[in-house]
Amino acid sequence: MSNEEAEPSDIDTCHVSVMPDEVVYWVANPEVAQTPPKVVIDGTYGGGGHSRLLLEAIEDADTRVIGLDRDPAVSARVESETHDPRLTVFLASYEQAAKALDQFDLTSADAMVLDLGLSSDQLADRNRGFSYTVDGPLDLRFDPENGVPASRWLAQHDEKQIADAIYQYGEERFSRRIARAIVAKQRERQPISTVNELVEICRRCVPRSRNHDIHPATRTFQALRIAVNDELGILERTLRDAPDWMSPGGRMVIISFHSLEDRIVKNAFRDDDRWEVLTKKPLRPTESEVAHNARSRSAKLRVARRR
Repeated sequence: MSNEEAEPSDIDTCHVSVMPDEVVYWVANPEVAQTPPKVVIDGTYGGGGHSRLLLEAIEDADTRVIGLDRDPAVSARVESETHDPRLTVFLASYEQAAKALDQFDLTSADAMVLDLGLSSDQLADRNRGFSYTVDGPLDLRFDPENGVPASRWLAQHDEKQIADAIYQYGEERFSRRIARAIVAKQRERQPISTVNELVEICRRCVPRSRNHDIHPATRTFQALRIAVNDELGILERTLRDAPDWMSPGGRMVIISFHSLEDRIVKNAFRDDDRWEVLTKKPLRPTESEVAHNARSRSAKLRVARRR
């Protein structure tokens, strides 16, 4: 994720990868892996930054990097790019990594990287609704061709269900007040359909905090995005099955951006005997990285190795 402007290049993306040096270290550094990884899965390909850096760091011509992403916009961009021949990108969720391996008659990977944050490209797309600072349709889907947009999700759920989701996934204290206002609009036959309509409700329902400079819509948008995309369910299922995809010594490198994700990763690594935890505490971005990429400030990186 990044808030930097895109530099001129042949890649139409403004995405800047988070904690790139740390990812390369845990995947490709000889101190961690005695031999260069032969198969690496980049489960959240996005702008492709992590994959490119890993391919640069791994000189072995036989190494294969498999990229996965749910966003059709990523696939469309990838098809127009020229890539290292060792890279293949699929339109799929990272929980489908085993199917991607099957495409190459492979049964396991030596490393898997997940960057669970939104990319700057997604935030910049006004038709997706990810940014509450730009008006547009309230969609919030990673894959606009599947599932239901957030506007329809709100219309399909009652006040309690909406409030519970906003509280559980967004940890928003004023979730019931927000849900009540959303349902009131629906009863007035003015259902929420745009970013600005939901932002205005959040502004009215969430008092501005004196101690935290956080937009009143932040937690609600996070919660709806998680609900619409089943983000936590996919992460939990992936962590349950991933040891079956990893070769002995294979590293799982995960960058999360909020406490719900980080807690799931921490508990999965700790409670599954197939993992050896390599980062007792989550690694954080350097001060220099945060200064150059403000959206990295909440990142936490955890690593486990397949026993």
